[in-house]
Amino acid sequence: MKNTGGMKRERSDEIPKRLLNAKQAIALSYDGKKAPILAAKGDDELAQAIIELALKAQIPIYENAELSQWLSTLELGDEIPQALYITIAEILAFVYRLEGKEPENT
Repeated sequence: MKNTGGMKRERSDEIPKRLLNAKQAIALSYDGKKAPILAAKGDDELAQAIIELALKAQIPIYENAELSQWLSTLELGDEIPQALYITIAEILAFVYRLEGKEPENT
C-alpha cells in the first residue's frame, strides 16, 4: 500500500511519477484464513523498492496516506488490528473483483 488515496492498476513497465515520489509503502499478506499481516514496510528508497516489486508482480497498489501511516506502526509479521478489519476487507474485496475473483466464504 502506498500513500495518497485510491486503488490504482498500473502497468509494470511504466512507473507513474506519483509512485516514484512515494515516501512510504506498506505491503500486506493475506492467506484467507487469518487476519492479514504486515509483510513489508519502508520509507523513501525502501518504499520505492516495495512499490517497484509490487508493480513487477502485478500486485494492485492502494494509495491512502492515513492508512499507510497507521499500518506503519505495526511490526513486520503483526496481524492488522481489529479496528482495521472492515477497511482492509473492503480493499481486499475490491482487489478480488479487479482480478475477476470472488472472496472465499462470501
